[in-house]
Amino acid sequence: MINIKQLTSLAKEASLAAGKAILEIYNSADFGIEIKGDNSPLTKADQAAHQVIVKYLEESGLPILSEEGKDIPYEVRKDWEYFWMVDPLDGTKEFIKKNGEFTVNIALIHEGKPVLGVVYAPVLGWLYWGNQEDGAWKQEGEAIPFQLKKQSGSEIKTIVASRSHLSPETQEFIDQYPEVEVVSMGSSLKFMLVAEGKAQVYPRFAPTMEWDTAAAHGVIRACGGSVKIYPEMKALNYNRENLLNPWFICQP
Repeated sequence: MINIKQLTSLAKEASLAAGKAILEIYNSADFGIEIKGDNSPLTKADQAAHQVIVKYLEESGLPILSEEGKDIPYEVRKDWEYFWMVDPLDGTKEFIKKNGEFTVNIALIHEGKPVLGVVYAPVLGWLYWGNQEDGAWKQEGEAIPFQLKKQSGSEIKTIVASRSHLSPETQEFIDQYPEVEVVSMGSSLKFMLVAEGKAQVYPRFAPTMEWDTAAAHGVIRACGGSVKIYPEMKALNYNRENLLNPWFICQP
């Protein structure tokens, strides 16, 4: 039997410990930057965070699918009922630019749906978490955590968009709302602006992988929001054969 509260605590501990490992490298002179086969950057921090998280999550006995250990065949993972989906460092470009807008992402997936999500921004000291039993929460540094409530009202005043990956199609969507404010943000923090009610929609019409979105999607679901495939507007599910996400829209 899965204990969602216990697993949420474990994921939070793992993300905080990974954040600590990331900050040690962030504050050092050597990021150890390599370029992966898809032209995206990889640093020593990605690898250090991966090792820390795996060490924690292994305690649960559940399988782990991480960006830095993703070569698990679909034939093996398609039968997983529950598993961890991890991006040890989401926003490596933001990390390299040293703007603080990167996150540790840990999600628990059950039959294709994120039932628990933890998103931690180590430089900013923001920790978000959510599950289907307890709702969604945010803690800033040592402050008392506060609950993220479902946002009411459908008027779109603010749209959040990617800082590093704004596609022409996304721009076209934004242009439908000439009066809105557009906020740019790195990594999975874009979802968190929707969760906090600071933005009403996050359109993403550019490539993302499942581990980029799963943890934030878990938090969004926990506060009553949704992430839907665009333009079909069907729920975005996880552990597909191809781990590349389709286009999607996140709304409260």
